[in-house]
Amino acid sequence: MPVNLKAPDSLPPVPGVRLGTAEAAIKKPGREDLLLVALAPGTRVAGVFTRNAFAAAPVQLCRERLGAGREVRAWLVNSGNANAATGGAGLADARACCAAAAQALACAPEQVLPFSTGVIGQRLPVERLCAAIPRAAAALREDGWIAAARAIMTTDTVPKGASRRVKLSDGASVTVTGIAKGVGMIRPDLATLLAFVATDARLSPAAARSALSAAVAQSFNCISVDGDTSTNDSCVLAATARAGTRELDEGAADYRVVAAAIEEVCVELAQACVRDGEGATKFVTVEVRGARHADEARRVAYAIADSPLVKTALFAGDANWGRIVMAVGKAGVESLDPARVRIALDEVPLVENGGVHPAYREELGAAVVARPEFAIRVDLGRGAARARVWTCDFSYDYVRINAEYRT
Repeated sequence: MPVNLKAPDSLPPVPGVRLGTAEAAIKKPGREDLLLVALAPGTRVAGVFTRNAFAAAPVQLCRERLGAGREVRAWLVNSGNANAATGGAGLADARACCAAAAQALACAPEQVLPFSTGVIGQRLPVERLCAAIPRAAAALREDGWIAAARAIMTTDTVPKGASRRVKLSDGASVTVTGIAKGVGMIRPDLATLLAFVATDARLSPAAARSALSAAVAQSFNCISVDGDTSTNDSCVLAATARAGTRELDEGAADYRVVAAAIEEVCVELAQACVRDGEGATKFVTVEVRGARHADEARRVAYAIADSPLVKTALFAGDANWGRIVMAVGKAGVESLDPARVRIALDEVPLVENGGVHPAYREELGAAVVARPEFAIRVDLGRGAARARVWTCDFSYDYVRINAEYRT
């Protein structure tokens, strides 16, 4: 069961965005596993993608098409098959599916961005997928966000969505709505999982790119479930320009209002992915401060968040602070002075002056890690920089889910 996470009851539509789903039996029959998103003419689209060297065929095509500056009119998303490590055949498959989507929407194939998630190393069932695209096109509707969130799920247990509404200085109301999937193979590098965010704000192309990059830096690039970065990680933003009376660039006050709403949506989606982490029973915030620079703080935070020994102890409800000390020490912080490091679990101090805090009692630590949510707080005592990462524990179910993933 996810940690304090429920499926959204509803998600407000974004004018200029229509979503349709269909069953293509990509991995298994009996569920909708194909999503088609139609974007109004004039929509500005920005994206960030994985740095994994085995970037999937759809990621390669997305980079190519966004880099060429073509107007994007559609997103085509499938679950159950990653179309990764499939070579030239995988690229041909992705192009064929984009062509089918373009035919259904009366646009150019190069105006379709493809996204895939699921098993790596297998060819897409192109015939079944293309046959389902007209059904997804027939189902297009502005209020299709919840169905869309379900269609992109793999090992997720609940659909993930978030939305915000803000007012601009000219009185216009702007909507930001997003969905995401992904609960395993998560430790992002520039993006994560699959995440789709849309707004009707009138953002310039440069402003859309800046807003997305800033939001990802504070959200999807601050989470870890298992320390692995997927071949398919993608996060895209569509700005349909249906709201407001003037185009917003980065210097505008209204841009900051919209960018903040985009960041809030991304943070909520990113946290939802960790709360639903494969087999997760604990949602943990790792806060590191007192570092010399931000990269140093992030390195320590991820050393803790990614440690299997820390994560299994947390699952067991064991306040084994020695494992946290180990993780801090292995992070490669140059000339770290253990005597200056302080560590706490929520309000309970653990470590000070190179050893256990004199006020620490085992029952106090155990009470904290028994909670479904808590924080691990580290002060390195050597500067003013800080970082924050969200993670979860490792349970028996994580092993089971991944052992059975291809069955």
